[in-house]
Amino acid sequence: MAQPIRRRRRYPKGTWMKLISKHTLIALMEDRKFSTQRLAIYSQCSKSMIGHLRSGHKTSCTPSLAERIAEALDVPVVALFEQRASAVSGSNDTELRRAG
Repeated sequence: MAQPIRRRRRYPKGTWMKLISKHTLIALMEDRKFSTQRLAIYSQCSKSMIGHLRSGHKTSCTPSLAERIAEALDVPVVALFEQRASAVSGSNDTELRRAG
């Protein structure tokens, strides 16, 4: 039987995902026997990006990358990441200054 197609969620412009806990990411990778390289391949990103998330040097990524990481580890996105919005939230700062 074919697996159902997972539809990617659309996020508003300026949205980014913050890693809740590097320890949770590490534990899930160990539990599922994923190396940094293997997770990078499955989530279609660089090995260094996964390494930065694991080490805590980076704590955020794009929504699409967060979805791919969660899908590779077979967990919901909310188990690893929380959604955040940029301060301006996609509007052009120059336009705001002109309007004011």
